[in-house]
Amino acid sequence: MNRRARIWTATLGALTIVSVVLAIGVGPASVSPAATLDVILCKLSGNCAGVPQRDLVIVWDIRAPRVVLAGLVGMGLSISGAVIQSVVRNILADPYLLGIASGASTGAATVMVFGAVGIFGLTLGAFAGALISICAVFLLTTVGGVLTAERVVFAGIAVGLFMSALTNLVVFFYGSQASAHAVMFWMLGSLALASWNQLPIPVVITLLTIAICVSQGPRLDAISLSDDTARALGFNPQTLRYVTITVIAGCVASLVAISGAIGFVGLVVPHIARHLVGATSRSVVPTAGTLGALLLIWADAVGRVVFAPRELPIGVITALAGTPLLMLLIRKQYKFS
Repeated sequence: MNRRARIWTATLGALTIVSVVLAIGVGPASVSPAATLDVILCKLSGNCAGVPQRDLVIVWDIRAPRVVLAGLVGMGLSISGAVIQSVVRNILADPYLLGIASGASTGAATVMVFGAVGIFGLTLGAFAGALISICAVFLLTTVGGVLTAERVVFAGIAVGLFMSALTNLVVFFYGSQASAHAVMFWMLGSLALASWNQLPIPVVITLLTIAICVSQGPRLDAISLSDDTARALGFNPQTLRYVTITVIAGCVASLVAISGAIGFVGLVVPHIARHLVGATSRSVVPTAGTLGALLLIWADAVGRVVFAPRELPIGVITALAGTPLLMLLIRKQYKFS
């Protein structure tokens, strides 16, 4: 990680920590930052005597897991997008364009429609859907035993569209009115049902994904240049692609299972990170992760208050914010380098 990346990552990390405290207080029932800190400190110390029960419920039981989950999802999707763009050498690649998120959504939606709720069931269904999508993409893009990076995006688009259609068919034919409404709202992206018991699985998987991606930073940089460069450095680019995309699929599945479909984060944030710190993976991955966490925390906060007491799905917020940023990148003739 270069010096500029360390500075940006530290700055964005500090802003994210401050934002967690501030965003917890945002909502129809406002809570001051001081009261928020009192609740957090009392929970960490185990002594909550004198802290109002109202603040305990609002801050710790309702909003804190939601804000933490928003940061986690933003971090995971941003890192996933950055890594995928490197391994397929395409600036438009992200978990949704490659069909990973669409497959995960299909698996999770199927589980919801047939009544197998719970974070473990949703995660398992999402991972199964993502794995099926990735296998389909691999089959479509492997020619003569070689995975062609240039065809991955096209195959991902095709598989993603098919999975989206399959999700709609499952909901239409098998879903009740209540389950159909829940699935549709969930597919727009929502953190409304976040709770502490949902966090362990995605936290562990996301941290493992980050560790793997950072450790493979030099290889990701090599493969982003060309397969010949990777071979010259003594490793098989095909193996790295298979392993990396499979790891990313697991990470995205664990996040989609509890947050629904949240677009544009994995596409736009990595480009902003590259603009800030350069193109090396060891610099981009941590910077994109902290930036994605920061942006999604505030996107969720905006969604909670704009039309309060009604809640705007977080996927709508990210799309509204991400589209102008993507247009700006296009206007500036951004290049992946």
